[in-house]
Amino acid sequence: MTDYRSVPVVTSGQDYRAAPTQPGSRMARRAAAAAPPPPPDDRPPRGHRGGGNGGGQNKMRILAWVSIGVTSLMVAGALTGYTVYRDAFGNIKKKSVNSDIINPRPVDTGALNVLLVGSDTRAGKGNARYGQKLAREADAGGKRTDTIILMHISPNRDKARLISFPRDSMVQIPKCKNETTKQEMPPRRDMINSAYNSGGIACTISTIETLTGIRVNHFVEVDFSGFKNIVDALGGIEICLKSGVNDKNSKLVLPPGKSLLNGEKALGYVRLRHYGDGSDIQRIKRQQIFLSKVVAKATSSELLTDVGKLRDFIAAAAGSVTMDPELANDTEQLINIALSAKEMTAGGVKFTTIPWGPDPEDKNRVVWKQPDASALFTSIKTDTEVATPAPSASTGTATGTKPKVTLKPEQVKIQVLNGTKTFGKAREVADQLAKEGFNVVGVGNYEASDGKSLPKTEVHYAKTIESAPDHAGTLAGALVPKPAPASGKVAVTNPQPYTPAIAPTSTPPKGTPVIQLVVGEDFESVKVTKLPDSVNNSTITASEQKNTCT
Repeated sequence: MTDYRSVPVVTSGQDYRAAPTQPGSRMARRAAAAAPPPPPDDRPPRGHRGGGNGGGQNKMRILAWVSIGVTSLMVAGALTGYTVYRDAFGNIKKKSVNSDIINPRPVDTGALNVLLVGSDTRAGKGNARYGQKLAREADAGGKRTDTIILMHISPNRDKARLISFPRDSMVQIPKCKNETTKQEMPPRRDMINSAYNSGGIACTISTIETLTGIRVNHFVEVDFSGFKNIVDALGGIEICLKSGVNDKNSKLVLPPGKSLLNGEKALGYVRLRHYGDGSDIQRIKRQQIFLSKVVAKATSSELLTDVGKLRDFIAAAAGSVTMDPELANDTEQLINIALSAKEMTAGGVKFTTIPWGPDPEDKNRVVWKQPDASALFTSIKTDTEVATPAPSASTGTATGTKPKVTLKPEQVKIQVLNGTKTFGKAREVADQLAKEGFNVVGVGNYEASDGKSLPKTEVHYAKTIESAPDHAGTLAGALVPKPAPASGKVAVTNPQPYTPAIAPTSTPPKGTPVIQLVVGEDFESVKVTKLPDSVNNSTITASEQKNTCT
Protein backbone atom coordinates (compact mmCIF):
# COMPACT_ATOMS: atom_id res chain seq x y z
CA MET A 1 0.00 0.00 0.00
CA THR A 2 1.35 3.42 -0.94
CA ASP A 3 1.48 6.27 1.57
CA TYR A 4 -0.02 8.95 -0.65
CA ARG A 5 0.77 11.58 1.97
CA SER A 6 4.46 10.90 1.81
CA VAL A 7 5.24 12.24 -1.67
CA PRO A 8 8.38 14.43 -1.48
CA VAL A 9 7.63 18.14 -1.49
CA VAL A 10 10.48 20.38 -2.63
CA THR A 11 10.56 23.95 -1.31
CA SER A 12 13.42 26.35 -1.93
CA GLY A 13 15.57 23.48 -3.04
CA GLN A 14 15.07 21.51 0.18
CA ASP A 15 13.10 18.28 0.42
CA TYR A 16 11.97 18.49 4.00
CA ARG A 17 9.00 16.17 3.58
CA ALA A 18 10.78 13.13 2.30
CA ALA A 19 8.81 9.96 1.77
CA PRO A 20 9.15 7.24 4.37
CA THR A 21 10.54 5.04 1.61
CA GLN A 22 13.49 7.45 1.27
CA PRO A 23 14.99 7.93 4.73
CA GLY A 24 17.37 10.87 5.14
CA SER A 25 16.32 12.86 1.91
CA ARG A 26 15.23 17.03 2.42
CA MET A 27 9.46 41.47 -4.22
CA ALA A 28 4.38 58.26 -9.37
CA ARG A 29 4.00 59.70 -5.88
CA ARG A 30 2.96 56.87 -3.93
CA ALA A 31 6.04 55.04 -5.02
CA ALA A 32 8.16 58.05 -4.13
CA ALA A 33 6.57 58.24 -0.71
CA ALA A 34 7.26 54.57 -0.20
CA ALA A 35 10.91 54.75 -1.21
CA PRO A 36 13.17 54.61 1.87
CA PRO A 37 16.14 56.92 2.26
CA PRO A 38 19.55 55.37 1.60
CA PRO A 39 21.28 53.79 4.59
CA PRO A 40 23.98 55.81 6.34
CA ASP A 41 27.43 55.16 4.97
CA ASP A 42 29.12 54.82 8.34
CA ARG A 43 29.99 51.18 8.07
CA PRO A 44 33.49 49.99 8.78
CA PRO A 45 35.86 49.62 5.84
CA ARG A 46 34.99 46.64 3.68
CA GLY A 47 38.14 44.92 4.73
CA HIS A 48 36.84 44.78 8.31
CA ARG A 49 33.32 43.56 7.68
CA GLY A 50 34.02 39.93 7.97
CA GLY A 51 34.26 37.71 10.99
CA GLY A 52 31.52 36.63 13.35
CA ASN A 53 29.93 40.06 13.76
CA GLY A 54 29.59 42.18 10.59
CA GLY A 55 28.57 45.82 9.97
CA GLY A 56 25.46 46.97 11.81
CA GLN A 57 25.92 44.60 14.72
CA ASN A 58 28.57 46.54 16.59
CA LYS A 59 26.33 48.83 18.65
CA MET A 60 23.88 46.08 19.50
CA ARG A 61 25.17 45.38 22.96
CA ILE A 62 25.39 49.10 23.81
CA LEU A 63 21.65 49.47 23.41
CA ALA A 64 20.96 46.25 25.21
CA TRP A 65 22.97 47.15 28.29
CA VAL A 66 21.70 50.74 28.35
CA SER A 67 18.11 49.50 28.20
CA ILE A 68 18.79 47.09 31.03
CA GLY A 69 20.40 49.83 33.11
CA VAL A 70 17.60 52.30 32.42
CA THR A 71 14.81 49.95 33.42
CA SER A 72 16.72 48.74 36.47
CA LEU A 73 17.19 52.23 37.86
CA MET A 74 13.69 53.45 37.03
CA VAL A 75 12.30 50.51 38.92
CA ALA A 76 14.68 51.07 41.82
CA GLY A 77 13.34 54.61 42.06
CA ALA A 78 9.74 53.46 41.93
CA LEU A 79 10.30 50.99 44.74
CA THR A 80 11.61 53.67 47.08
CA GLY A 81 8.17 55.27 47.14
CA TYR A 82 9.50 58.83 46.81
CA THR A 83 7.15 61.04 44.78
CA VAL A 84 10.05 62.74 43.00
CA TYR A 85 11.13 59.38 41.62
CA ARG A 86 7.64 58.39 40.56
CA ASP A 87 7.21 61.74 38.81
CA ALA A 88 10.30 61.02 36.74
CA PHE A 89 8.40 58.29 34.95
CA GLY A 90 6.37 61.06 33.31
CA ASN A 91 9.51 62.08 31.43
CA ILE A 92 9.47 58.89 29.38
CA LYS A 93 8.55 59.69 25.79
CA LYS A 94 5.67 57.51 24.64
CA LYS A 95 4.66 56.45 21.16
CA SER A 96 1.65 54.32 20.32
CA VAL A 97 2.15 52.31 17.13
CA ASN A 98 -0.36 49.46 17.24
CA SER A 99 -2.72 51.12 14.74
CA ASP A 100 0.16 51.46 12.25
CA ILE A 101 0.94 47.73 12.22
CA ILE A 102 -1.10 46.44 9.29
CA ASN A 103 0.08 42.85 9.00
CA PRO A 104 -1.25 39.82 10.91
CA ARG A 105 0.58 39.42 14.20
CA PRO A 106 1.96 36.24 15.77
CA VAL A 107 0.29 34.72 18.80
CA ASP A 108 1.23 36.21 22.16
CA THR A 109 2.74 33.26 23.99
CA GLY A 110 3.27 34.94 27.36
CA ALA A 111 7.02 35.40 27.04
CA LEU A 112 8.40 38.95 27.19
CA ASN A 113 9.86 40.10 23.85
CA VAL A 114 11.08 43.70 23.70
CA LEU A 115 12.39 45.27 20.48
CA LEU A 116 15.35 47.53 21.23
CA VAL A 117 16.21 50.11 18.56
CA GLY A 118 19.19 52.50 18.59
CA SER A 119 18.22 55.58 16.60
CA ASP A 120 20.88 57.89 15.19
CA THR A 121 18.27 60.55 14.49
CA ARG A 122 19.81 63.89 13.49
CA ALA A 123 16.72 65.72 14.76
CA GLY A 124 16.78 67.31 18.19
CA LYS A 125 19.35 69.13 20.24
CA GLY A 126 22.64 67.33 20.49
CA ASN A 127 22.05 64.75 17.75
CA ALA A 128 22.70 66.63 14.48
CA ARG A 129 26.45 66.82 15.16
CA TYR A 130 26.89 63.06 14.94
CA GLY A 131 27.30 60.90 11.91
CA GLN A 132 28.96 61.42 8.60
CA LYS A 133 28.95 64.93 7.09
CA LEU A 134 26.98 63.98 3.99
CA ALA A 135 24.40 62.20 6.08
CA ARG A 136 23.96 65.27 8.25
CA GLU A 137 23.55 67.58 5.25
CA ALA A 138 21.17 65.29 3.39
CA ASP A 139 19.08 64.23 6.33
CA ALA A 140 19.45 66.73 9.18
CA GLY A 141 15.90 66.06 10.28
CA GLY A 142 15.68 62.37 9.55
CA LYS A 143 16.45 59.24 11.48
CA ARG A 144 18.09 55.94 10.77
CA THR A 145 18.96 52.83 12.65
CA ASP A 146 21.62 50.22 12.33
CA THR A 147 20.90 48.84 15.78
CA ILE A 148 18.07 46.32 16.07
CA ILE A 149 17.87 43.80 18.92
CA LEU A 150 15.08 41.53 20.08
CA MET A 151 15.34 40.97 23.82
CA HIS A 152 13.64 37.72 24.76
CA ILE A 153 13.13 37.14 28.49
CA SER A 154 12.22 33.63 29.53
CA PRO A 155 8.84 32.86 31.10
CA ASN A 156 10.57 32.32 34.43
CA ARG A 157 12.21 35.76 34.06
CA ASP A 158 15.54 34.26 35.03
CA LYS A 159 17.45 34.34 31.75
CA ALA A 160 17.42 36.25 28.49
CA ARG A 161 18.67 36.07 24.96
CA LEU A 162 19.36 39.24 22.98
CA ILE A 163 19.22 38.59 19.25
CA SER A 164 21.00 41.12 17.07
CA PHE A 165 19.91 41.68 13.48
CA PRO A 166 22.70 42.96 11.19
CA ARG A 167 21.50 46.13 9.50
CA ASP A 168 23.04 44.94 6.23
CA SER A 169 20.65 41.98 6.18
CA MET A 170 18.74 41.71 2.91
CA VAL A 171 15.22 40.62 3.85
CA GLN A 172 11.64 40.77 2.67
CA ILE A 173 10.08 43.95 4.11
CA PRO A 174 6.29 43.49 4.40
CA LYS A 175 3.71 46.09 3.45
CA CYS A 176 3.86 49.00 5.90
CA LYS A 177 2.51 52.51 6.41
CA ASN A 178 4.91 55.32 5.58
CA GLU A 179 5.54 56.96 8.94
CA THR A 180 5.08 60.50 7.56
CA THR A 181 2.43 60.16 4.83
CA LYS A 182 0.60 57.14 6.30
CA GLN A 183 0.36 55.74 2.77
CA GLU A 184 0.74 52.01 2.39
CA MET A 185 4.11 50.94 1.01
CA PRO A 186 4.20 47.66 -0.93
CA PRO A 187 6.40 44.72 0.12
CA ARG A 188 9.97 44.76 -1.15
CA ARG A 189 13.34 43.10 -0.70
CA ASP A 190 15.64 45.56 1.05
CA MET A 191 18.04 46.05 3.93
CA ILE A 192 16.32 45.41 7.23
CA ASN A 193 17.04 48.90 8.59
CA SER A 194 15.11 50.45 5.67
CA ALA A 195 11.93 49.38 7.48
CA TYR A 196 12.72 51.89 10.24
CA ASN A 197 13.96 54.60 7.89
CA SER A 198 10.65 54.77 5.99
CA GLY A 199 8.04 53.17 8.24
CA GLY A 200 9.39 53.90 11.70
CA ILE A 201 9.22 51.55 14.64
CA ALA A 202 5.85 50.14 13.55
CA CYS A 203 7.30 48.85 10.29
CA THR A 204 10.36 47.51 12.10
CA ILE A 205 8.14 45.58 14.50
CA SER A 206 6.08 44.21 11.63
CA THR A 207 9.21 43.21 9.72
CA ILE A 208 10.67 41.34 12.68
CA GLU A 209 7.36 39.60 13.36
CA THR A 210 6.83 38.45 9.78
CA LEU A 211 10.42 37.24 9.45
CA THR A 212 10.63 35.39 12.76
CA GLY A 213 7.06 34.50 13.73
CA ILE A 214 7.78 35.97 17.18
CA ARG A 215 5.30 38.40 18.77
CA VAL A 216 6.93 41.71 19.79
CA ASN A 217 5.31 42.81 23.05
CA HIS A 218 7.02 46.16 23.55
CA PHE A 219 9.72 48.46 22.15
CA VAL A 220 12.38 50.85 23.47
CA GLU A 221 14.23 53.51 21.42
CA VAL A 222 17.47 55.20 22.55
CA ASP A 223 19.33 57.92 20.60
CA PHE A 224 22.86 59.36 20.78
CA SER A 225 21.97 62.11 23.27
CA GLY A 226 20.19 59.63 25.45
CA PHE A 227 23.30 57.48 25.69
CA LYS A 228 25.42 60.50 26.65
CA ASN A 229 22.92 61.66 29.28
CA ILE A 230 22.89 58.28 30.97
CA VAL A 231 26.69 58.15 31.24
CA ASP A 232 26.88 61.73 32.51
CA ALA A 233 24.17 61.06 35.12
CA LEU A 234 26.33 58.20 36.41
CA GLY A 235 29.28 60.53 36.86
CA GLY A 236 31.22 58.94 34.02
CA ILE A 237 32.62 55.48 33.40
CA GLU A 238 36.24 54.44 33.95
CA ILE A 239 38.01 52.44 31.25
CA CYS A 240 41.52 51.11 30.79
CA LEU A 241 43.45 51.14 27.50
CA LYS A 242 46.56 49.20 26.59
CA SER A 243 47.59 52.00 24.22
CA GLY A 244 46.53 55.61 23.68
CA VAL A 245 43.86 56.82 21.23
CA ASN A 246 44.09 59.81 18.86
CA ASP A 247 41.28 59.25 16.37
CA LYS A 248 40.03 62.14 14.19
CA ASN A 249 36.95 60.26 13.01
CA SER A 250 35.54 59.82 16.49
CA LYS A 251 37.20 63.02 17.79
CA LEU A 252 38.63 61.06 20.68
CA VAL A 253 42.02 61.53 22.36
CA LEU A 254 42.86 59.29 25.33
CA PRO A 255 46.14 58.29 27.02
CA PRO A 256 47.19 54.72 27.81
CA GLY A 257 45.93 53.34 31.11
CA LYS A 258 42.86 54.42 33.03
CA SER A 259 40.54 57.27 31.97
CA LEU A 260 37.20 58.49 33.30
CA LEU A 261 34.89 59.07 30.33
CA ASN A 262 32.02 61.53 30.37
CA GLY A 263 29.07 61.05 28.04
CA GLU A 264 30.72 62.77 25.06
CA LYS A 265 33.92 60.76 25.29
CA ALA A 266 32.01 57.58 26.04
CA LEU A 267 30.03 57.93 22.83
CA GLY A 268 33.25 58.43 20.89
CA TYR A 269 34.78 55.41 22.60
CA VAL A 270 31.98 52.96 21.84
CA ARG A 271 31.91 54.16 18.22
CA LEU A 272 35.70 53.96 17.85
CA ARG A 273 36.80 52.01 14.78
CA HIS A 274 40.49 52.76 14.24
CA TYR A 275 42.08 51.16 17.29
CA GLY A 276 43.98 47.98 17.98
CA ASP A 277 43.74 45.60 15.07
CA GLY A 278 40.78 47.58 13.68
CA SER A 279 38.55 44.51 13.68
CA ASP A 280 34.89 44.49 14.59
CA ILE A 281 35.52 41.63 17.01
CA GLN A 282 37.93 43.67 19.13
CA ARG A 283 35.60 46.68 19.13
CA ILE A 284 32.68 44.54 20.24
CA LYS A 285 34.71 43.27 23.19
CA ARG A 286 35.53 46.83 24.24
CA GLN A 287 31.84 47.75 24.04
CA GLN A 288 30.79 44.80 26.12
CA ILE A 289 33.26 45.62 28.86
CA PHE A 290 32.19 49.29 28.81
CA LEU A 291 28.48 48.54 29.05
CA SER A 292 29.06 45.96 31.74
CA LYS A 293 30.57 48.80 33.76
CA VAL A 294 27.57 51.02 33.00
CA VAL A 295 25.17 48.46 34.43
CA ALA A 296 27.43 47.70 37.39
CA LYS A 297 27.59 51.38 38.33
CA ALA A 298 23.87 51.92 37.68
CA THR A 299 22.98 49.11 40.06
CA SER A 300 25.63 49.84 42.70
CA SER A 301 24.72 50.60 46.30
CA GLU A 302 26.67 53.86 45.99
CA LEU A 303 24.05 55.19 43.59
CA LEU A 304 20.97 53.50 45.05
CA THR A 305 21.62 54.93 48.52
CA ASP A 306 22.33 58.50 47.32
CA VAL A 307 18.94 60.20 47.00
CA GLY A 308 20.23 63.13 44.93
CA LYS A 309 22.27 61.06 42.50
CA LEU A 310 19.51 58.52 42.13
CA ARG A 311 16.96 61.25 41.40
CA ASP A 312 19.20 62.80 38.75
CA PHE A 313 19.90 59.47 37.12
CA ILE A 314 16.27 58.41 36.96
CA ALA A 315 15.32 61.76 35.42
CA ALA A 316 18.08 61.47 32.83
CA ALA A 317 17.29 57.86 32.04
CA ALA A 318 13.55 58.39 31.73
CA GLY A 319 14.07 61.39 29.46
CA SER A 320 16.44 59.45 27.21
CA VAL A 321 14.15 56.73 25.94
CA THR A 322 10.93 56.32 23.96
CA MET A 323 8.62 53.40 24.73
CA ASP A 324 5.20 52.16 23.83
CA PRO A 325 2.68 53.45 26.42
CA GLU A 326 1.78 49.92 27.47
CA LEU A 327 5.33 49.40 28.73
CA ALA A 328 5.99 52.93 29.99
CA ASN A 329 2.80 52.88 32.08
CA ASP A 330 3.23 49.34 33.35
CA THR A 331 5.39 49.45 36.46
CA GLU A 332 4.96 45.72 37.02
CA GLN A 333 6.35 44.96 33.58
CA LEU A 334 9.29 47.29 34.16
CA ILE A 335 9.92 45.47 37.42
CA ASN A 336 9.93 42.18 35.54
CA ILE A 337 12.60 43.50 33.19
CA ALA A 338 14.62 44.96 36.05
CA LEU A 339 14.52 41.72 38.01
CA SER A 340 15.66 39.94 34.90
CA ALA A 341 18.46 42.49 34.56
CA LYS A 342 19.81 41.33 37.90
CA GLU A 343 20.17 37.84 36.53
CA MET A 344 21.59 39.18 33.26
CA THR A 345 24.45 40.97 34.97
CA ALA A 346 25.25 37.70 36.71
CA GLY A 347 25.79 35.98 33.41
CA GLY A 348 22.29 34.78 32.58
CA VAL A 349 22.02 36.81 29.39
CA LYS A 350 23.11 35.52 26.01
CA PHE A 351 24.07 37.79 23.11
CA THR A 352 23.37 36.10 19.80
CA THR A 353 23.90 37.32 16.25
CA ILE A 354 21.67 35.89 13.53
CA PRO A 355 23.66 33.29 11.57
CA TRP A 356 24.51 34.92 8.26
CA GLY A 357 26.49 34.70 5.07
CA PRO A 358 27.23 37.00 2.12
CA ASP A 359 24.31 37.90 -0.13
CA PRO A 360 24.85 36.18 -3.51
CA GLU A 361 23.50 39.31 -5.23
CA ASP A 362 25.78 41.74 -3.35
CA LYS A 363 28.79 40.60 -1.35
CA ASN A 364 28.60 43.81 0.73
CA ARG A 365 25.23 42.69 2.12
CA VAL A 366 24.30 39.62 4.12
CA VAL A 367 21.51 37.07 4.15
CA TRP A 368 20.48 34.86 7.03
CA LYS A 369 21.76 31.33 7.03
CA GLN A 370 19.01 28.75 6.82
CA PRO A 371 17.77 26.55 8.35
CA ASP A 372 19.93 27.74 11.27
CA ALA A 373 18.16 31.11 11.68
CA SER A 374 14.76 29.42 11.67
CA ALA A 375 15.94 27.01 14.36
CA LEU A 376 16.89 29.99 16.53
CA PHE A 377 13.48 31.61 15.99
CA THR A 378 11.70 28.37 16.82
CA SER A 379 13.65 28.07 20.06
CA ILE A 380 12.38 31.53 21.04
CA LYS A 381 8.79 30.81 20.00
CA THR A 382 8.71 27.56 21.91
CA ASP A 383 10.25 28.95 25.11
CA THR A 384 6.76 29.61 26.44
CA GLU A 385 6.17 27.32 29.34
CA VAL A 386 7.15 27.84 32.96
CA ALA A 387 8.88 24.70 34.13
CA THR A 388 6.53 22.97 36.58
CA PRO A 389 6.22 19.29 37.39
CA ALA A 390 3.70 17.62 35.11
CA PRO A 391 1.22 15.07 36.47
CA SER A 392 1.94 11.50 35.53
CA ALA A 393 -0.03 8.30 35.65
CA SER A 394 2.90 6.74 37.49
CA THR A 395 2.75 9.36 40.25
CA GLY A 396 0.30 8.31 42.90
CA THR A 397 -1.27 10.21 45.76
CA ALA A 398 -0.66 7.62 48.44
CA THR A 399 2.51 7.43 50.50
CA GLY A 400 5.14 5.18 49.01
CA THR A 401 3.97 5.38 45.40
CA LYS A 402 6.54 5.61 42.64
CA PRO A 403 7.61 9.20 41.85
CA LYS A 404 7.63 10.62 38.34
CA VAL A 405 10.70 9.67 36.35
CA THR A 406 12.72 12.36 34.57
CA LEU A 407 13.69 11.15 31.11
CA LYS A 408 16.08 12.42 28.48
CA PRO A 409 14.87 12.64 24.85
CA GLU A 410 17.15 9.81 23.74
CA GLN A 411 15.39 7.52 26.22
CA VAL A 412 12.01 8.01 24.53
CA LYS A 413 11.08 5.81 21.56
CA ILE A 414 8.48 7.29 19.21
CA GLN A 415 6.34 6.24 16.28
CA VAL A 416 5.10 9.32 14.40
CA LEU A 417 1.76 9.04 12.60
CA ASN A 418 0.29 11.51 10.12
CA GLY A 419 -3.27 12.31 11.11
CA THR A 420 -3.60 15.12 8.58
CA LYS A 421 -4.00 15.29 4.80
CA THR A 422 -0.63 17.03 4.38
CA PHE A 423 1.87 15.01 2.37
CA GLY A 424 4.87 13.77 4.33
CA LYS A 425 3.86 15.32 7.64
CA ALA A 426 4.93 12.29 9.65
CA ARG A 427 8.48 12.37 8.34
CA GLU A 428 8.70 16.16 8.71
CA VAL A 429 7.82 15.92 12.41
CA ALA A 430 10.01 12.86 12.86
CA ASP A 431 12.98 14.83 11.53
CA GLN A 432 12.29 17.61 14.04
CA LEU A 433 12.13 15.15 16.91
CA ALA A 434 15.29 13.38 15.81
CA LYS A 435 17.19 16.69 15.73
CA GLU A 436 16.21 17.17 19.38
CA GLY A 437 17.58 13.77 20.28
CA PHE A 438 14.40 11.70 20.46
CA ASN A 439 14.62 8.09 19.34
CA VAL A 440 12.16 7.92 16.44
CA VAL A 441 11.72 4.32 15.32
CA GLY A 442 8.91 4.56 12.78
CA VAL A 443 6.45 6.63 10.77
CA GLY A 444 3.05 5.93 9.30
CA ASN A 445 -0.50 7.18 8.89
CA TYR A 446 -3.58 7.39 11.08
CA GLU A 447 -7.02 7.29 9.50
CA ALA A 448 -9.80 8.90 11.55
CA SER A 449 -13.16 7.14 11.47
CA ASP A 450 -14.77 10.08 9.67
CA GLY A 451 -12.00 10.19 7.05
CA LYS A 452 -11.10 13.76 7.95
CA SER A 453 -7.88 15.29 9.30
CA LEU A 454 -7.38 14.95 13.03
CA PRO A 455 -7.99 18.46 14.48
CA LYS A 456 -5.69 18.09 17.49
CA THR A 457 -2.41 16.28 18.01
CA GLU A 458 -2.51 13.25 20.26
CA VAL A 459 0.03 11.22 22.26
CA HIS A 460 -0.79 7.60 23.05
CA TYR A 461 0.93 4.99 25.21
CA ALA A 462 0.34 1.36 26.08
CA LYS A 463 -1.87 0.73 29.10
CA THR A 464 0.10 -2.27 30.23
CA ILE A 465 3.56 -0.72 30.62
CA GLU A 466 4.05 1.01 33.96
CA SER A 467 6.72 3.46 32.77
CA ALA A 468 4.88 4.42 29.55
CA PRO A 469 3.12 7.50 30.99
CA ASP A 470 6.48 9.02 31.93
CA HIS A 471 7.82 8.48 28.42
CA ALA A 472 4.62 9.95 26.95
CA GLY A 473 4.85 12.95 29.26
CA THR A 474 8.40 13.71 28.16
CA LEU A 475 7.32 13.65 24.51
CA ALA A 476 4.22 15.78 25.14
CA GLY A 477 6.32 18.39 26.93
CA ALA A 478 8.44 18.81 23.82
CA LEU A 479 5.48 19.66 21.57
CA VAL A 480 3.72 22.94 20.79
CA PRO A 481 0.90 22.96 21.59
CA LYS A 482 1.28 20.43 24.37
CA PRO A 483 -1.17 17.54 24.13
CA ALA A 484 -2.43 15.50 27.06
CA PRO A 485 -1.17 11.90 26.82
CA ALA A 486 -3.82 9.21 26.71
CA SER A 487 -3.62 5.49 27.46
CA GLY A 488 -4.35 3.06 24.68
CA LYS A 489 -2.73 2.91 21.29
CA VAL A 490 -4.30 3.57 17.88
CA ALA A 491 -4.31 1.56 14.67
CA VAL A 492 -1.55 2.38 12.18
CA THR A 493 -1.88 2.52 8.41
CA ASN A 494 1.19 1.83 6.29
CA PRO A 495 3.82 1.68 9.02
CA GLN A 496 7.39 2.33 7.85
CA PRO A 497 10.74 2.23 9.65
CA TYR A 498 12.48 5.56 10.22
CA THR A 499 16.19 6.18 9.88
CA PRO A 500 17.44 9.60 11.05
CA ALA A 501 20.03 11.56 9.10
CA ILE A 502 22.34 11.29 12.11
CA ALA A 503 22.31 8.13 14.17
CA PRO A 504 21.31 8.56 17.84
CA THR A 505 24.12 8.52 20.39
CA SER A 506 22.46 5.82 22.46
CA THR A 507 19.82 3.14 22.15
CA PRO A 508 17.07 2.69 24.77
CA PRO A 509 17.15 -0.70 26.52
CA LYS A 510 14.98 -3.58 25.45
CA GLY A 511 11.45 -3.25 26.73
CA THR A 512 11.35 0.54 26.43
CA PRO A 513 7.77 1.49 25.44
CA VAL A 514 7.11 2.96 22.00
CA ILE A 515 5.00 6.11 22.29
CA GLN A 516 2.67 7.07 19.45
CA LEU A 517 2.55 10.69 18.28
CA VAL A 518 -0.46 11.31 16.04
CA VAL A 519 0.09 14.67 14.32
CA GLY A 520 -3.05 16.80 14.05
CA GLU A 521 -3.89 20.06 12.28
CA ASP A 522 -3.05 22.11 15.39
CA PHE A 523 0.58 20.94 15.46
CA GLU A 524 3.00 23.87 15.41
CA SER A 525 6.47 22.68 16.28
CA VAL A 526 8.81 20.57 18.32
CA LYS A 527 10.53 22.70 20.93
CA VAL A 528 14.06 23.57 19.87
CA THR A 529 16.66 23.24 22.61
CA LYS A 530 19.64 22.10 20.54
CA LEU A 531 20.75 25.04 18.44
CA PRO A 532 23.03 24.76 15.39
CA ASP A 533 26.76 25.34 15.80
CA SER A 534 26.49 28.59 13.81
CA VAL A 535 24.15 29.98 16.50
CA ASN A 536 26.23 28.75 19.41
CA ASN A 537 29.41 30.12 17.83
CA SER A 538 27.84 33.58 17.51
CA THR A 539 26.63 33.61 21.12
CA ILE A 540 28.46 34.96 24.16
CA THR A 541 27.37 35.37 27.76
CA ALA A 542 27.82 38.27 30.15
CA SER A 543 30.00 36.11 32.37
CA GLU A 544 32.47 35.75 29.50
CA GLN A 545 33.15 39.49 29.49
CA LYS A 546 36.24 40.31 31.54
CA ASN A 547 37.09 43.64 33.12
CA THR A 548 40.52 44.13 31.58
CA CYS A 549 42.45 46.78 29.69
CA THR A 550 41.58 46.69 26.00
